[in-house]
Amino acid sequence: MIFKTIAIGADHAGFETKEKIRNFLETDFPDIKVTDEGTYSSESADYPDFAHRVGEQVSRKSVDGGIVICGSGNGVCITVNKHKGVRGALSWNSEIAALARQHNNANVLCIPARFISDEVGIEMTKVFLTTVFEGGRHAKRADKIEL
Repeated sequence: MIFKTIAIGADHAGFETKEKIRNFLETDFPDIKVTDEGTYSSESADYPDFAHRVGEQVSRKSVDGGIVICGSGNGVCITVNKHKGVRGALSWNSEIAALARQHNNANVLCIPARFISDEVGIEMTKVFLTTVFEGGRHAKRADKIEL
């Protein structure tokens, strides 16, 4: 398994999706330790608060990767990418999630809860967590991402 530890976080718009993905992980990937960074309800919450918590953990290498969720996916994606060493990828289907891992060595999956079904979110998570970075010609490009 590529990811042994992940942090997950969401705002109010992504709360229900986060809960379903977290439950899926606990059931289908019990060997992955999941740190839930909130939010813990569907009450209005600010996406940067949760995305920063996940981004900090990935940047510090406290976890191997992360999953962040908000309504459009854009807010959490922009936020996690402010952290050194984080490569967050906004994905809306499994093919994009796979390419983010294969070609970009992404370590945070960013999910747009209002634009996908829970089933798609779960499938993207599974693909993201099990897809290997291809390296090779993609490695030199991925190495150029960070300033």
